[in-house]
Amino acid sequence: MTTASPPAVKTSSEHPLLAEARRLAPELSARSEEIEAARRLPAALARELADAGFFRMVLPEAYGGLELHPARIIEIVEELSRADGSVGWNVMIGACTAMVAAWVPESAARTIFSSPDVIIGGVAAPTGRAELVEGGYRLTGRWSWASGSQNCRWLTGGAVVTKDGAPRMVREGMPEIRTFCFPASDATLHDTWNAMGLSGTGSGDISVQDIFVPAERAFSLITERPRLDRPLYAFPALGLLGVGLPAVGLGIARRALDELAALAQTKKLMPTGRLLATRGVVQHSFAEAEATLRAARALLMETVNATFEAGARRELTVRHRAELRLSYAHAMRSAARVVDAMYEAGGGVSVHHSSPLQRCMRDIHVATQHAMVSSVVLESIGGVLLGVDPLAPLL
Repeated sequence: MTTASPPAVKTSSEHPLLAEARRLAPELSARSEEIEAARRLPAALARELADAGFFRMVLPEAYGGLELHPARIIEIVEELSRADGSVGWNVMIGACTAMVAAWVPESAARTIFSSPDVIIGGVAAPTGRAELVEGGYRLTGRWSWASGSQNCRWLTGGAVVTKDGAPRMVREGMPEIRTFCFPASDATLHDTWNAMGLSGTGSGDISVQDIFVPAERAFSLITERPRLDRPLYAFPALGLLGVGLPAVGLGIARRALDELAALAQTKKLMPTGRLLATRGVVQHSFAEAEATLRAARALLMETVNATFEAGARRELTVRHRAELRLSYAHAMRSAARVVDAMYEAGGGVSVHHSSPLQRCMRDIHVATQHAMVSSVVLESIGGVLLGVDPLAPLL
């Protein structure tokens, strides 16, 4: 297995955590098979990443976090994902879930993030039920795709709020939905993650049965504003929650380009003995893939920066939100096209377990299945851009 190509020269604006990601990259790449076989991040590696600060990228400074600009978060997750997709995915989940600290009361945030090495994860999808009771809620539910939960101290789960067993309605046809934070010790972890790609993310199910969650540990990213008045949390809430998703895709795609470039300098074609790099169709495919990836990344960064600035000015519009989510979906879908092209260009070598190209292919096609970047979201985005869906609350 080859490792990722050497990174670009460090610039004066490079964040120290990006430099740390690049330093760790060779070790992470070398451990890819171990991580995949374990179907989760080894606990010691998760602790190392936590100690370095990767899970504090989105956490408010007030609670010991780094509160990074979204563009810096993308760069760091992209670099980790270039080294190993599962590592990048788990860091993305843990780091972005920590945004809950900006939505819950200070007392709850300080309880959850009482230590700098805390990792939080979970699932926002409202597949649970939360009965409203005095002082809080009784929560029951089971959630799939709880990535990295084995290494988490706290977990989250989305749920429909009920009263006397019936859903509480915020308006006709719309029940109240909230996200709940609870200690990982209150949950049961189910070993259900046997996926074709991102195999090392430990994205199994979690469940709780009739646990009490205080009201201060329940919140809504859809209907409530953050409690901290900081530029990062003026960024669209769902956009901040998902900001690492396109970064994972871009990193996996960059790795595929790295691997094909290395293979093209060593693989000889039969019967001529010429290098793969001399084949015209491979040259064309590689050039097109490079342009596709860089264009998608440029659109992503441009849109993220514009959205962040609009949020800081308190001038966010629904169109900003739609264009942001479009840049996420476009980056992930473009990354998948790049990986597919490099896998095909590699020929028969690509199919072997020893080839990182097959892992890139498997990983990217699991990443594309995330609801936040799936083709379904393009309908809502298109509705906003065409002026026929002026609200689109889920953007």
